[in-house]
Amino acid sequence: MLSKGEENNIITRAIQGDQSSFKVLYDEHIDALFAFLHQFSDERGQVKDWTQRAFMKAFQNLHSFNKDSRFKTWLFSIALNEMRMDKRSEFHFQQLDDADSELITEPETEKPEKWLKAKHAIKQLEPDKRIVFLLSIAEEYTHKEIGSILNIPEGHSRVILHRAKKELQQVLLS
Repeated sequence: MLSKGEENNIITRAIQGDQSSFKVLYDEHIDALFAFLHQFSDERGQVKDWTQRAFMKAFQNLHSFNKDSRFKTWLFSIALNEMRMDKRSEFHFQQLDDADSELITEPETEKPEKWLKAKHAIKQLEPDKRIVFLLSIAEEYTHKEIGSILNIPEGHSRVILHRAKKELQQVLLS
């Protein structure tokens, strides 16, 4: 993982046209972005498309990146917007595609039935709850970062996460 200073130096060089700096940014974030987006579709080609479009838009607009932020946060925000644009006509944010969860893996010490039930419960969350839950729990973003990504107040992110956890708890305890 790059330090903030290293990342800013790489971004500066990338803005100046250094192709190897673009590659460093790409290599640093491709796996995490793909795994995150895979939570929303089991169609690998669609996930690849969202990932590619997010990187293209990020690189095209790198000059507008605020270096006080994390590049990953900005990139995830772009990727979520790409995914939303494609999904909006499908479900108008009523339901996300049923997708396998790669980020939520089955611990060896737990029974598979419990994890299958947890995965299914997460898939059944409303889209806003699912996105906030995955950004917070799987990607370990702060509520401030989630608010920035989703363009919502930090407090709203907290409320959504609380409701998602409560809903999951009810499902898992029933």
